Amino acid sequence: MDLLQILVLAILQGLTEFLPISSSAHLILVPVIAGWQDQGLAFDVAVHVGTLTAVLTYFRKELQVMAYDWGRSITQRHFTAEAKLAWAVGFATIPVGLAGLLFKDFIEAHLRSTLVIATTTIVFGILLGWSDRRGARQRDEYSITWKDVLIIGGAQALALIPGTSRSGVTMTAGLLLGLSRRAAARFSFLLSIPAILLPGGLLTLELVEQSAPVDWTAMVLGAAVSGISAYLCIHFFLKLLERIGMMPFVVYRLILGTVLLLLAF
Repeated sequence: MDLLQILVLAILQGLTEFLPISSSAHLILVPVIAGWQDQGLAFDVAVHVGTLTAVLTYFRKELQVMAYDWGRSITQRHFTAEAKLAWAVGFATIPVGLAGLLFKDFIEAHLRSTLVIATTTIVFGILLGWSDRRGARQRDEYSITWKDVLIIGGAQALALIPGTSRSGVTMTAGLLLGLSRRAAARFSFLLSIPAILLPGGLLTLELVEQSAPVDWTAMVLGAAVSGISAYLCIHFFLKLLERIGMMPFVVYRLILGTVLLLLAF
């Protein structure tokens, strides 16, 4: 991999992991346009480590309180708002974990075409815009109920279909349930922690089993750049979200999906 490919793919991973615009769509479109070869499994692991580090760093204070209160909820049966949020993140991750185990092979074999990704990019983009307009946007993430957990968790499982966007579909579900834009985004970002850990762990196991040489320079640089871009993405997205809403991302998804449709045909 040359320096330009490392930088572009790492920045893309950092941004598209958290923006509601579909990482798979970009990781298909950009290499096609640039004529790049596949970046390899090791680089995928590295950029996932970068984005995971970013979200852990950004929410470090909240995560410390959540972890402490979660432990107290087990040992002392004392359920604070932070403990309930920690349980919500954990239980909302179960559907995507089960769906990944059951349907991973089918999805990789049948649903990774450009046509599928273009279609899901457009359809779920429209749903994102509709939810942003129709949602009450009055609740915070600490008001999430078990019904909300089930719905948002089920929505996250749909993100296994390429082009859907994990962050996009979880924010869509949150908005439809009445969460504010900021609350829907924050809960989506917290959900990303186990959602990145699960596939990242599988990728790491596959990497350990393969005998191909590892370009450690590309790995370290990719992890650092994806981490920085992801941190900045989270920071500015949360600051600007209430002001700009979801429509810029909806329009972008419609344009991106149209370009992919043209490529498919």
